[in-house]
Amino acid sequence: MDDERRRADDLRMRLAGEQTLLAWVRTGVALMGLGFVVARFGLFLREIAVAEHLLQAPRSGFSLWIGTGLILLGVVVSMMAAWEHALLLRRMDEGAAYRPPRRSLAIIVAVVLALIGIAMAGYMLFIGGGE
Repeated sequence: MDDERRRADDLRMRLAGEQTLLAWVRTGVALMGLGFVVARFGLFLREIAVAEHLLQAPRSGFSLWIGTGLILLGVVVSMMAAWEHALLLRRMDEGAAYRPPRRSLAIIVAVVLALIGIAMAGYMLFIGGGE
């Protein structure tokens, strides 16, 4: 009975790990998609300027950099999630007790996104201040 219970606990831990991995993969894909939209936003502004026959089309340099950064952040999040999941599976196969990682992927992503958000808000104020 004790062995059966341990196998059920192991299965629950594995499934919980899979669920966590998939949540981080969704987060990574969402970041990559958002990055693509932000990177293309500058192109959209240029197209509008051309359609309205403005003399000087706005530059898209900053949105391209922020968008590319978000795409790369999505890639890094996915890779780190896969790495942490592989470590969890290895420890479980060895029968070792669960030990949380030293750093929290959620806190790292939240801080980086907050910094990107501040940069984007500053950029919007900068380009909006010229009008």
